[in-house]
Amino acid sequence: MITGNKTPSPKKKSKDSLFTRVNKWLHLWLGLISGVIVLIVCITGCIWVFNDEIIGLLEPETKIEYQNKPVLTPSQLTTIAAKLYPDKVASYANYQQGRAINLNLRGKNEEGKRGSGTTLKINPYSGEVISKVVHKKGETDFFRFILNGHRFLWMPYEIGRPIVNYGTMIFVVLLITGLIWWYPKKWNKSTRDKSFKIKWGASFKRVNLDLHNVLGFYSLLFLLAIALTGMVYGIKWYSEGLYWVTSGGDTLKEFKRLESDSLQAKKFYTPERAMDIAWSKVIAKHPKSQGFYYNFPDTSKAKSTIGISVYPNAGQFYNSQGYTFDQHTLEQLKREDVYATSYAEAGFGGKLRKMNYDIHVGSILGFPGKVLAFLCSLIGASLPITGFLIWYGRKFKKKSKAKTESVANSGEKPLVKPILKVLNKEPEPA
Repeated sequence: MITGNKTPSPKKKSKDSLFTRVNKWLHLWLGLISGVIVLIVCITGCIWVFNDEIIGLLEPETKIEYQNKPVLTPSQLTTIAAKLYPDKVASYANYQQGRAINLNLRGKNEEGKRGSGTTLKINPYSGEVISKVVHKKGETDFFRFILNGHRFLWMPYEIGRPIVNYGTMIFVVLLITGLIWWYPKKWNKSTRDKSFKIKWGASFKRVNLDLHNVLGFYSLLFLLAIALTGMVYGIKWYSEGLYWVTSGGDTLKEFKRLESDSLQAKKFYTPERAMDIAWSKVIAKHPKSQGFYYNFPDTSKAKSTIGISVYPNAGQFYNSQGYTFDQHTLEQLKREDVYATSYAEAGFGGKLRKMNYDIHVGSILGFPGKVLAFLCSLIGASLPITGFLIWYGRKFKKKSKAKTESVANSGEKPLVKPILKVLNKEPEPA
């Protein structure tokens, strides 16, 4: 313990190498800068992971027991919708086995954007309309609010999105510098206990330090996977570079919107008939798929196409297969982006890119993976808090020590001992 005018020896001051000091400096200041961003992104990520399960609990009526028979065709869905809303047209539909079909409607002169318009939840076998939800313009539901916070911190998109993207990159650096700081110089029983165990019976400061170090270590690889896959969606150069490395030097082709041949409009099929034929073609190839998403062609736009994606496993997207058709001729249009190739036929880089979302939310391992992603994200949210408390506690302690040394150097006698003597003094006899 340092007392009086005694100062640390030069040997003690220089015991850390330059690399160690730089690593600690980066971990401290990058953590302070990005702490709030990491906290918000991780908390909203925790909630988003279980959005389907939470909606299922809140809307038990939308759970539909699987029946071994075909689900309603697109034209049957549009017929049901037209009876309720003759002034609206179908925009898109999505479905997961065991749940109702979500059919989104829009006004005839409106853009069909995801999350807007009117949503009907329909029994996929009987056609019963279970619920109707009208989305007002500018209105967001709870999970859309959570997703907006996760993606751009509820700020204007062009401002908040880069902050989240590069805040996530800083978090990756923090995880690496944290591992370096965590790694003991010597391995013995004491350092193993400090590195891998939380001493619950110790003081608050010690427990807080253990929570930061130990939980941070155990969740490190999972948090790295979540952060690195998240950056794919927002940082173009990183996304392209990652694909280049994992594919052996291939260039990531950009998604290009395909178009129908407008010169063939109204020559072959009605929109309803075209949609049903395209649907039957896809289902014939994937009769055991447990989910789908498809968009209806916008008949007011002659170049609009029919898009259908099928999901072999409910709740997973990595092995999905997408198809695009000309709405007039039903010719299958070929995409060239990485998602156009089937999972089975894709190379390593393509497989990894198709798995990106499932890795990000943990669903690549099914429900246990989502639980793991939830717990690791929760730990990720705690790291800025426990880290700040460690920094604040050490800074406060240093100030307290400096004040004590200042009093000692000035020659003034501290008042604590005299006061204690007075309090503890026995009363004199009367």
